[in-house]
Amino acid sequence: MAVTAHACDFSENRRAKERHFRQNGGEILKHQRVKIFTEADNKLGEGGFASVYRGRIDDNILVAVKKPRDVPIKKPKDMKKDGSLNTHDEFLYEIGIISQVNHRNLVKLMGICLETKVPLLVYVFIPNGTLHYHIHDKRSTVLQSWKNRLRIALEAALALEYLHSLANPPVIHSNFKSLNILLDEKYSAKVSDFGASVLISPGKTHIVERIQGTIGYLDPEYLSTGQLTTKSNVYSFGVVLMELLTGEMPIRHGKFGENINIIRSFISAVEDQTLLHMINFEASNEGGVQEIEAVGSLARRCLNYNGVSRPTMWEVAEQLARINRSLWANQRNNEEHLIHGF
Repeated sequence: MAVTAHACDFSENRRAKERHFRQNGGEILKHQRVKIFTEADNKLGEGGFASVYRGRIDDNILVAVKKPRDVPIKKPKDMKKDGSLNTHDEFLYEIGIISQVNHRNLVKLMGICLETKVPLLVYVFIPNGTLHYHIHDKRSTVLQSWKNRLRIALEAALALEYLHSLANPPVIHSNFKSLNILLDEKYSAKVSDFGASVLISPGKTHIVERIQGTIGYLDPEYLSTGQLTTKSNVYSFGVVLMELLTGEMPIRHGKFGENINIIRSFISAVEDQTLLHMINFEASNEGGVQEIEAVGSLARRCLNYNGVSRPTMWEVAEQLARINRSLWANQRNNEEHLIHGF
């Protein structure tokens, strides 16, 4: 009887997820419509519980398909020994989150396929790779422009601000990093990977959970307390701002294999007013030195050890918008000076 009860609970839970997904514009896809290309050169990414591959719907629409690694044979309420969700739970959890959010700077879930051996999440294909690639691969020219860097930072901030302030219930992204910011055909930012995110219940300010995320981007307060808050995302966003400014990973390997914490060096540079020595792009042609220093100071605030000392994502987005307006205004003034010869 217990097994039957679990099975009924699971079936009703899945049906509820499907109903909610359809109500929010999602589509339940027949397996005949979805083609997934699992060759190595078609793998787009890999997460904690799934891999993402190129695919097609109806033979003509390019998509990104997230495929869980394990066959979901466990009961939904089962947990792994370390207290984490099993593959099926994490899949359902991602559907639950992504079906409730809708923002131009979040990757859109087109549909789900439940008829295959493992369930599939079908996302809109984002063609221009990750922000991480464009920061750290010298072949990319997208970020040679300071305006592009600042715009992408603002778009990512708006996505997090939406998740914290406008999503209902609010969402905390558990693994925010440059690798989970994708760039579309216009090189606009799209925040992805909601499998590890958490919903905040009404009246709560934090979630106590098993530590998860990526070393270098993890909030040190979260590491010490296990409490994931919206300010944890603010810290991770500060790390991404640091990456955009310096072109450096938060942790770098030294000559002898030791880990070098670039965040400490960045904080020192901001406080000593030597940040311009660390930036890895030419900003003077865009009149952006003042704005670089302003973004550096904002990143420094985001990287405060104590969460209460960090700004909210609303404040971050507002300040980045002001800095962006200032950059464009300064550029227009410079162009007018050149045209009129003074």
